[in-house]
Amino acid sequence: MTDYFTNPVFGKTSPSLSVLIPFFKDDASGLISDLAAQNCSKPFEVILVDDGSKQDDLTKRLQTLMADLPVEVCLVTLAENEGRASARNHLQQSARSDWLLFLDADMRPADSNFLESYLEEISRNEADIIFGGFNVEGQSQDKDGALHRALSAVSDCLPLPQRQAAGPQYVASSNLCLRKAVIEKNPFDKGFIGWGWEDSEWAARVSKKYKLIHIDNPALHLGLESADTLLQRFRTSGANYVRFTEKHPELAKTLTLYRLSKALKKTPGQKLGRPLLKWIVKSKAPMRARLMALKLWRASWYADAIK
Repeated sequence: MTDYFTNPVFGKTSPSLSVLIPFFKDDASGLISDLAAQNCSKPFEVILVDDGSKQDDLTKRLQTLMADLPVEVCLVTLAENEGRASARNHLQQSARSDWLLFLDADMRPADSNFLESYLEEISRNEADIIFGGFNVEGQSQDKDGALHRALSAVSDCLPLPQRQAAGPQYVASSNLCLRKAVIEKNPFDKGFIGWGWEDSEWAARVSKKYKLIHIDNPALHLGLESADTLLQRFRTSGANYVRFTEKHPELAKTLTLYRLSKALKKTPGQKLGRPLLKWIVKSKAPMRARLMALKLWRASWYADAIK
């Protein structure tokens, strides 16, 4: 069963942009409040998909907030968890605009002209897919998120020229604007189960047929995970990584992670090093050492999955 909840102003205009937010047990209240406060010259709608959280208090909190917002907001609640790819596909089916902006629930606009910047780029009609990039907050008191912050800084929060040179390699669905026609014809692959790689595979696939550009319009990533969560995600996402490499073998061969995983697969007894890697990741060692251990940990588990 799928439930829909809309606020009183929903459906009153023809939106120029549909902002699409999938979430699972995350509170998107802060994000939709920030979106409602944007300086935006054209009407937009916000559509959220709750991917089977089954948390009544969260649903009621969002509905209470939505009822008082001046922008058009719709909440779609799925009865069961269907996964990240399926949730995004649900979102695009509900969108009314020809242009979509995917944002994760733990993101925030970096400034008050965030949506307007996308609308200006859309008006140029020079691209089919636009990736704005993202940033993380500076150092804070959140020690649990320190490792994730450092990993994002070196792996994801890259300057515009570096992202432009890499094309689809640094595209993520956490801040992704595109024509609706692109995803209608090329939905996310629901074969990706659990965390990881479904947006990388999608970007690699569609960039062969559509014009992809990078711009400097970042969203701020607030949902930094603990070291334990990162270790778990990397340990269990090997099957998704293999699915990505099998669909895009030539791209995979250019990536350091793939070459490292293949090398470890040929290394006798490489699994024996995992306890030490895990210890380093969770220790108070210098951040550079913790990051290296985390990357080796991921490559070690991916080596098991690669054929």
